[in-house]
Amino acid sequence: MSELHTVNVTINGKKYERQVEPRLLLSDFLRHELGLSGTHVGCEHGVCGACTILYDGVPARSCLMFAVQANGHTLTTVEGLAKSQTELHPLQQAFHEAHGLQCGFCTPGFLVTLVPFLEENPRPTEEEIREAISGNLCRCTGYQHIVDAVKLAAEKGK
Repeated sequence: MSELHTVNVTINGKKYERQVEPRLLLSDFLRHELGLSGTHVGCEHGVCGACTILYDGVPARSCLMFAVQANGHTLTTVEGLAKSQTELHPLQQAFHEAHGLQCGFCTPGFLVTLVPFLEENPRPTEEEIREAISGNLCRCTGYQHIVDAVKLAAEKGK
């Protein structure tokens, strides 16, 4: 049995301290230790983007990181995007209005990837949007409604 390590991390504005195995993946820590199941695990190889979180404000694949690497850092998961239980983040609202999701499995990764993208690029072209989402896979939508949702969010001022 390996030695446990202490992880102190702020997630969605809340501080957590847990003892973890050194090889526990960050995605598993979020989902199984903290119950933040919005972070989905698809490929487990960092290819699909479903597990994307914000790591100190930068999109990162949580299936490629160990929980101990998050020690002392600030994370945002899809659960942290909405303003409240009753008010969606503007990008989430745009996904709803533009039918930017179908089964929804990939949606958290897209949302978390696109929030900082829109902050840095408030008036993106379709080409820029497609480049921004090129690391996220969706097997249902064909991407056009996702692009439309990002355009809608940008038009509304994110």
